[in-house]
Amino acid sequence: MRFLLRRLLRALLMLLGVSLLCFAFTQMAPGSFFDEMRLNPQISPETIATLRAHYGLNRPVPIRYAHWMLSLAKGDFGYCIAYNSPVGPLLWTRAKNTLLLTATATILTWLIAVPLGVWSASSRRRLADRFIGASSSLMISVPEIVVAVALLAVAVRWRLVLVGGMVSLGFDDLSLWGKVRDLFLHMLLPISILLLGGIGVVERHVRASVSEILDTPYMNAARSLGIGRMRLLFRHALPVAANPVISLFGFFLAGLLGASLLVEVVTGWPGLGPLILEATLSRDLYVVIAATMLSAILMIAGNFLADLLLIASDPRIRDGEAHAQ
Repeated sequence: MRFLLRRLLRALLMLLGVSLLCFAFTQMAPGSFFDEMRLNPQISPETIATLRAHYGLNRPVPIRYAHWMLSLAKGDFGYCIAYNSPVGPLLWTRAKNTLLLTATATILTWLIAVPLGVWSASSRRRLADRFIGASSSLMISVPEIVVAVALLAVAVRWRLVLVGGMVSLGFDDLSLWGKVRDLFLHMLLPISILLLGGIGVVERHVRASVSEILDTPYMNAARSLGIGRMRLLFRHALPVAANPVISLFGFFLAGLLGASLLVEVVTGWPGLGPLILEATLSRDLYVVIAATMLSAILMIAGNFLADLLLIASDPRIRDGEAHAQ
């Protein structure tokens, strides 16, 4: 409990710092949501001033921050000017779509990359290891935007998958299997982009960790006992090599979340990415701040989950936490 409380307190302080920086930087940014209205001669300056007062934009920055913190405690996350509604409901709708995409990509990435990394480590300096290593290096070196544009062009040209949106028109009239199939076809392109970017990173880390363990006297003794190759790799080598891989998990979630926001914009997936882009271009500041805060919460949650997995998997870390307490 003390460990959980320390981690929770650290997360709250970090979120407080993120909120202060986001609020300060967005207020320092030039322009506002009402700049385009000022160019319209049919809208009087008095009307714009009334709207600014209605949304509280004429108040000093510390007072606006205090009001925003009160709205954050209520779950509203401020007020969206473009949609004339609280940010919270709008944000949660898009966040669910982003979480669906990110969670699916995370599960598939680790299910594919971990066995590939173990296999590559057990086949060192062979053809399979060289092929997997070259493929992983290529996937890591190519930026996500290049992969996204290339796969999007292929998908549009040959109509291999459905592009744009999350579901098709008439989705509610489909059967259960038809709905699952339609959602899968819409998810296939963005998930494929995220997989190509994530598999190489995880595979390289797993290979390095398992390769180091395979050269230890512990593994040589296990081989001398006649333990089979698959059992040796997955029952003995992989659990011992798990700590660096689990530590990677939190950073991987943070990177995948950032990549998913970009992929959503390119592929038209209705998640947080298009919402943040739209709010940034229109200078709808409270939407930008709320979306950034939610992204920070998800990243901190991923690192917190990685810490819990480390403690659960390694008795030495549990003992260290106990002594520290």
